[in-house]
Amino acid sequence: MQTVTYDELETALGGAGVALGAAEAHGALSGTIAASLIFRPDEWIDQILSDTAAPERALHAREVLNALCRETAAQMSGPDMDFSPLLPGDEEPLEARAAALAAWCTGFMAGLGSVPVASTGWPDTVREVVADFAEIAKAAIGEEDSEEDSESSYAELVEYLRASAQLVHEELVDPRGDGVDEAG
Repeated sequence: MQTVTYDELETALGGAGVALGAAEAHGALSGTIAASLIFRPDEWIDQILSDTAAPERALHAREVLNALCRETAAQMSGPDMDFSPLLPGDEEPLEARAAALAAWCTGFMAGLGSVPVASTGWPDTVREVVADFAEIAKAAIGEEDSEEDSESSYAELVEYLRASAQLVHEELVDPRGDGVDEAG
């Protein structure tokens, strides 16, 4: 279960002056973990906070990002299949949630692309997921869809992202290892 909330991450990033939103940041983290044989949280956090004008304002963000790294890596590698994209809650307007979903996909693809690929490249299943995520990143709420249909479609996409991110991780990283270097 994710203890770092979307709103907490959004506030921490904004407070540190980071332009990246919570959904895109979590997508980038998830993509990086999905493809990393050894994930170093400190390096990833330093990259996210690299544009922070005032490092003293980034202390809280660093703490939140550290917790998010631990939780996301454990969820993605764990046997319980409890990984989930970090997105706004259902109380937010559907348009805002759909925009965050698109940003999450964009972040995931960026994170995945930041990890060096073996000479053999990605398996076909990973390429298919990336192509799907690229399409989802362009998605918008259709005006012709009813609210109920739109909510149902959104829920299906969130489930697809959840399952697909774990599939990519299983395809690219040995799921028996923890994949996290605590020493950073």
